[in-house]
Amino acid sequence: METTLPLSCFIIAQNEVDRIGFAIRSVRAWVDEVIVIDSGSTDGTQDLARSLGAEVIENAWPGYGLQKRFGEDRCRNTWLLNIDADEEVTPELAAEIQGVFAGGSPPADGYKIAIADLFPGETSPGWFAYAYPPVRLYRRDRGRYSESPVHDRVAFEADAKIERLKGRMLHRSIRSLGDQLAKLDRYSTMQADDFVARGRRLSAVRVYTEFPASFLKAWLGRRLILRGTFGFLVAMNYAIYRHMRVAKIYERTR
Repeated sequence: METTLPLSCFIIAQNEVDRIGFAIRSVRAWVDEVIVIDSGSTDGTQDLARSLGAEVIENAWPGYGLQKRFGEDRCRNTWLLNIDADEEVTPELAAEIQGVFAGGSPPADGYKIAIADLFPGETSPGWFAYAYPPVRLYRRDRGRYSESPVHDRVAFEADAKIERLKGRMLHRSIRSLGDQLAKLDRYSTMQADDFVARGRRLSAVRVYTEFPASFLKAWLGRRLILRGTFGFLVAMNYAIYRHMRVAKIYERTR
């Protein structure tokens, strides 16, 4: 049996019974505790999480950053690992994290972890797949999630030391293309509301350029061109989402 690390893993969730098992199983053997913050699941997410050894805490949805802050406050360790309910720590990443703790407290204050999308039907995204690297492993006395209702980013003290791990997390973000588009529609509404609430202004040229520029960013910049027809359709969904966000901002501020 693996030795557990002085590390708390927390996961925010709502109706994730089909995906959260991958997340919990990928960490439960080597972290001190797994905390699931559930915001009203009706599909059995809570029971599954408990059966896999996680502690489940209910909290009504306040927004992304605020929910993750709530999760931070429920953990008992200084070192935290945040994963989403649709993510999975690979064995390579798990071994790397355990290696970081091998000499005691890790030398940095936070660690960026690359997250790569795993499309339906795939067993691996491939090593050339695009991955974005947010901080997910960190000391909560040096960094905390921002209080933004839309964005979930760890904000650190100015002199914090941040390093990057080599291993990856897998992200089962897409149940289906239709489900993805519906989720992005909801997210674009939240982002538009946040944009307007902060008094920001939208350049009129973006109304005309957002869709084609976003498609090229996803298809070429994020290398979805290497992932076949499904990759093309995901790039289209991304462009539609960015277009919807701009359209909603324009509508609210015209």
